[in-house]
Amino acid sequence: MSDPTIGDHVARLRRHATLTQEQLAERAGVSVETVRKLEQGERRSARMSTLHALARALGVATTALLGDASEAAARAEPDHRPLALAEIRRSLTPARGLGALPDPDADRPAAPVEILRARLRQADAAYHRGDYAAALATTPRLLDDARHAAEVTGSPIVHATLAQARYLATELLIQLRAGDLAYAAVSGALDAAQAAGDPVLGASTVKGSSWLLLRQGRLAEAEQVAISTADAVEPRLRRAEPAELAVWGWLLLAGAAAASRDNRPDDATALLDSAAAAAARLADRPVDGHLAILGGFRSARVEMMRAEAAAVAGEPGRVLQVAERVPVGETVATSWQRHRLDVAWAYAAQRQYGEATGVLLELRDRAPAWLRHQRYARDIVQTISDGRRRAMTAELAELATLVGYAA
Repeated sequence: MSDPTIGDHVARLRRHATLTQEQLAERAGVSVETVRKLEQGERRSARMSTLHALARALGVATTALLGDASEAAARAEPDHRPLALAEIRRSLTPARGLGALPDPDADRPAAPVEILRARLRQADAAYHRGDYAAALATTPRLLDDARHAAEVTGSPIVHATLAQARYLATELLIQLRAGDLAYAAVSGALDAAQAAGDPVLGASTVKGSSWLLLRQGRLAEAEQVAISTADAVEPRLRRAEPAELAVWGWLLLAGAAAASRDNRPDDATALLDSAAAAAARLADRPVDGHLAILGGFRSARVEMMRAEAAAVAGEPGRVLQVAERVPVGETVATSWQRHRLDVAWAYAAQRQYGEATGVLLELRDRAPAWLRHQRYARDIVQTISDGRRRAMTAELAELATLVGYAA
């Protein structure tokens, strides 16, 4: 059973107060339609001012109405952010005062690390299959429990689990375009990795830092962070463990992404060639213990980045040429999906609008929640729409609605 939504809480409290929907709307100064849509689930979120008004009318705290707004965030609904991210914001940026605030977890026993890691694997799997609602709903409590266990036990493996949970939160928040919280999450991940005494894990969290800086347009910093860390952990290829090869390779890919966007294709190519050497040495050996933070680094992932660099350089033919070397569904889902957007862009750039639409429909069927959050997809839909001489097809119109493009 799913967690109660805002509308479920409103309906329950309204019935308890023996009010009709019309009476509640009148007391709160909102429309009856607002109350009806919330209670019937047609709207999963509302403005904070509306919730304040409803709470006053019901004689309860506003927080009593805050159900699970994770679905709203996953669908990128208007006005979702203050509500859906409230719990994860509390976990990552707890309230502070001049003195110590009461700790509600102080007397609670620490959760066993086996349980924490099982929950982490579940949240990680939800994120990488594009189920952002499930990941967002479960991550705040996981962060709280892992932090509490780390403080109580001081165990390196618990600190490592906390680092991975915070890194997962970083990736999730970047996808939800909550950059301030993503920065807090990745900073906390670095701290926890250092407390764990795990240099590979610490270096792997830098991948998240570089990705965040790239999203913010801080290209030089994104490259510097990635390359300086890669230099610090560069392995001896013949003796390196799989995790060492994977983290080094991921950092080189991050540096290449920044260099290509900084209009330095030769530097990007050199970094990609080094990453390819790491991937060849890694081959099919598994990378254990670091979830999808390091998983998925393979030769195919390097080729995906080559295609991405070609797209950044405006070379659609090169994108399609490189894409032929990438096996279908290769590496982690989010990486594969991002690669397919490059392929859709390349088709659209060559005026092959039917092929571009087909790739987007494939992504719609595979990961609609993920696609909804991709501005890149919106740009591709616009290119297709602008380039077509005829009216939008029903399928293209459906895609436009999904990604938020208004012709």
